Amino acid sequence: MTVAVRWAREQLGYHFADEGLLDLALTHRSASARNNERLEFLGDAVLGLVVAAAVFERRPVVGEGLLSRIRSRLVRGETLAELARELGLGELVRLGGGEARSGGHQRTSVLANALEAVLGAIYLDGGMAAAEAVVLKLYAGRLAELPDEDALTDPKTRLQEWLQARGWKPPAYTVRKISGAPHAQQFEVACEVAGLDLLAEGHGRSRRMAEQDAAQQVLGAILAGHGSGSEA
Repeated sequence: MTVAVRWAREQLGYHFADEGLLDLALTHRSASARNNERLEFLGDAVLGLVVAAAVFERRPVVGEGLLSRIRSRLVRGETLAELARELGLGELVRLGGGEARSGGHQRTSVLANALEAVLGAIYLDGGMAAAEAVVLKLYAGRLAELPDEDALTDPKTRLQEWLQARGWKPPAYTVRKISGAPHAQQFEVACEVAGLDLLAEGHGRSRRMAEQDAAQQVLGAILAGHGSGSEA
């Protein structure tokens, strides 16, 4: 039994009849022309359907908009990468030399895509019921603690809506600094609200995360009563 097959049995609770599918799912495009991209495409669709059905069942009275936001939170790349790290998937992915040396084994996109590819491989190997069982196993904790509506509205959106409701211009975001190795970059972004004398710096592993952090700090200042002269 290979390391990957043992991993799938122990971590996913699934035994592959066709071990070649698992091998393909764990092959990054940097390693071979025959890689996991097609399985990733399939796994993305399987994951979306299973998670959508699970959310639909667990939130019987909410509307389409909130259902979509919950699903998006659960299937986004960051969440998939978190799951992949919890499962120890990174070290199993076969990468080309350059990708491996640059830290590809822990890169969010590599991990997310590989997990989707594994789900696609399970669908082909065992059918929809098998794939659904694995997805529900992986998402059990997250489905048991689905976020509420407020938690699904990110800080950037909340800040912009607050400003728009009071006739203020949208905030301006500026990248101040990018540091770290390519696979572990850190972004520093400033968020400034003209007219309110508010400026905050946010940090994160991506520009989006740093912007969200900066927006959250500005929101905190507003709620604390600093620079809130435009309050209605």
